[in-house]
Amino acid sequence: MSLFLADEPSRGVCGTVDNEMCDFSKDSESRKKADLAGPGIGDYNDLEHILPGDYDSLLTPKETQRAIFHVKRHIEDNLCKELGLMMVEVPLIVDTESGVNDMLDRDGSRTPIQFHISNDRGKHPLDAQVVQAATKWKRMALKEFECRSGEGICTDMRAVRKDYFLDHDHSAYVDQWDWERVITPEQRNLEFLKSIVRKIWKVLVGAEKFAQEMFPELRVPRYPNLPEELTFLHAEEILAMYPDLPRKRRETVILQKYPAVFIIGIGWPLKDGYPHEMRAADYDDWITDTSNETGRDTHGLNGDILVWNHVTQRRHELSSMGIRVNPETLHRQLEMSKLLDNLRFPYHQAIVNNQIPLSIGGGIGQSRTLMLLLRKAHLGEVSVTVWPKILKEMCAKKNIFVLE
Repeated sequence: MSLFLADEPSRGVCGTVDNEMCDFSKDSESRKKADLAGPGIGDYNDLEHILPGDYDSLLTPKETQRAIFHVKRHIEDNLCKELGLMMVEVPLIVDTESGVNDMLDRDGSRTPIQFHISNDRGKHPLDAQVVQAATKWKRMALKEFECRSGEGICTDMRAVRKDYFLDHDHSAYVDQWDWERVITPEQRNLEFLKSIVRKIWKVLVGAEKFAQEMFPELRVPRYPNLPEELTFLHAEEILAMYPDLPRKRRETVILQKYPAVFIIGIGWPLKDGYPHEMRAADYDDWITDTSNETGRDTHGLNGDILVWNHVTQRRHELSSMGIRVNPETLHRQLEMSKLLDNLRFPYHQAIVNNQIPLSIGGGIGQSRTLMLLLRKAHLGEVSVTVWPKILKEMCAKKNIFVLE
């Protein structure tokens, strides 16, 4: 396989990947800026070229449903076992004034659905939001459930993200295993982060084997299994390898060499002045200096698990996670993001006043994971949500049938 297999339709002047890379370097600054958020697919013309043209589902719709529920239970049970977690209920809506909702990034481009509850004929109204993720709520919940160091919670989280472009692996409906675990101050370091990531990877690799024991037809040579070991790379390392490429292209290229990676340090501006990707200022710690641990100028105690999807022939993100901010790093990240006004929210005050535990946590995309393990070409084959008519018709022509 070529090291420079394209992640997007070729736009090079000669139609080759090498020329496309040259095209990127001509205007790398503007492309890097545009690449900070989003899936990297411009429109449905692009998507039509990206969707596989030789696809046949390995499982029937009925078999797929059986597999979904068995694999989900397997992952939940083993996540709890490996990380010392317990399953808990999680909110779908939160009070707007709590500051608990996840803003996903720090540029304000992805806003939650908000609505007014008149309640008691307007006498005791509430303004509420549909959650975009349970990132902040989980940390508050650690205190509520009296979790101690080494203990934590896992949720079967549902959310709505209305500002996504709906393609093959992004939908407005989001389902995640959102988890959080109490840590000590001494565990706020890269080695501890890596130890937790390895446990999660063990669960995912085990889930793939479990699915194939249930349905041996999932074992096909053209779709290799996940590697037993995950490769850890810092975002600065990847930038140094491919300085002229924007983030999604760098991820694509590195996944040709290492089919499963954990990219560390997402949110802090890299050597080229741009973060690997935007991160909200008030949950993951992306500002802590880690140069003593890495031997280079690096920051951040967070990262993403990405794999190469052999069905879609594209980069495939499974999880985003990290050690959470403490009072000092919260203030520094809010200041850097020009969001110090957020300190008025109860959630932020709880961190500043050490009223909630230090923690590590993350989200593992349920449908993303099932799509990968069950060898599906589209997220809609394993989850039921809304899709535009153009996408459903496009998929049907390619033998991809989304659930409705």
